Amino acid sequence: MTQAIPFPADTAGSTPPISAAAKKSAFKSIFIVASGNFLEMFDFMVFGYYATYIAKAFFPTGSEFASLMLTLMTFGAGFLMRPVGALVLGAYIDRHGRRQGLLLTLGLMALGTLAIAVTPTYEQIGLAAPIIILIGRLVQGLSAGVEVGGVSVYLNEIAPPNRKGFFTSWQSASQQAAVVFAALIGLLVSTNLSPDTMQAWGWRIPFIIGCVMIPFLFVIRRHMEETEAFLNRKEHPQLGQILRTIGGNWGVVVQGTLMAVMTTVFFYMITAYTPTFGSKVLSLSPGESLFVTACVGITNFVLLPVMGALSDRVGRRPLLITATVLGAVLAYPLMSWLVASPSFGRLLAVELLLAAIYATYNGAFIVYLTEVIPAHVRTVGFSLAYSLATAIFGGFTPAISTALIGATGDKAIPGAWCAAAAILSLLALLIGSARARRKAG
Repeated sequence: MTQAIPFPADTAGSTPPISAAAKKSAFKSIFIVASGNFLEMFDFMVFGYYATYIAKAFFPTGSEFASLMLTLMTFGAGFLMRPVGALVLGAYIDRHGRRQGLLLTLGLMALGTLAIAVTPTYEQIGLAAPIIILIGRLVQGLSAGVEVGGVSVYLNEIAPPNRKGFFTSWQSASQQAAVVFAALIGLLVSTNLSPDTMQAWGWRIPFIIGCVMIPFLFVIRRHMEETEAFLNRKEHPQLGQILRTIGGNWGVVVQGTLMAVMTTVFFYMITAYTPTFGSKVLSLSPGESLFVTACVGITNFVLLPVMGALSDRVGRRPLLITATVLGAVLAYPLMSWLVASPSFGRLLAVELLLAAIYATYNGAFIVYLTEVIPAHVRTVGFSLAYSLATAIFGGFTPAISTALIGATGDKAIPGAWCAAAAILSLLALLIGSARARRKAG
């Protein structure tokens, strides 16, 4: 059985220059592999943005709150399939290759998106409608369970030494591009269609756009080359071998899961939940909430590679500690300040500050996690840790936030949820660091 490995020392140091041709090839590889990751996050975000419309179309009840909760729970249900996808599809990628596996995940995401785009409403086909929507979300979750891990591992393995943080950060940056694109489409649609038209069919437009992108993304991703790290491996383990290795490193997986709690909770708070929070809780217009979401995505898109590159120079741990402390201390006070006098300006300020904290943490964390998993099970190990955090904590953040507000009457309580996530991840980091020092000594 493989021995459990400690968390590695921070990777920091000088960065040798790279030729112009090598840079062009590197960014081409980043674009190719990140394109499918873009679709995965685009589809997930669109579902969150249009939760109120989807609630009325597929989950009608006598209570608007109950309908919204059913929709948000369906949104979160997709995350329950992520651990399954992490194990099954992650093992497939670790055995058959990064390229082949990432083409498979793109196909599954396409099927889930198509199902949501074309399913008739509850009024038209009855109970079959919410069932199909749920199945579509579960298929998307199966794909997403390994997409983040597969892309992160691929980028880590093609990255030059001392630039792994910068390269790997583009996995998350591509998701931010999807957040911006989805928010801008939502803003364009919502400002040009009446509320009745939006409820009737307008909310489907972003999903249809996602379906139209699928053939182009397949063509792009088919040009992806297999990584040398995978090709140079002499053994490609079976599922049973992979599970035994993961079992031998269960401590690393659990710790990685707990460290991923902050990044998943903060991400879904500042992206998927913002439109619902802004319009339903703060009573701002949908256009204002979507514009703020787009600004969040742009901010993250810029900051994530910057923080990834910074982690290559100063190390992962300083950024991880700084971000978790800031998240624990500032999240609830910021939300309290926002709900005390809701406005577009305050929502923008709070969301951008939370986005900066998220980007600081995520820019160092993603590459950190790829460095602690044994190479021959890197995809399934990374994906399992990340998907468990998403399934248990992050994916249900919109639903948990809505439920907490309903139970306490405190509109700022989502900030306390973010703070708790930051504290949990900070404790996991400190415990891991202490354990690594004991083993080294």
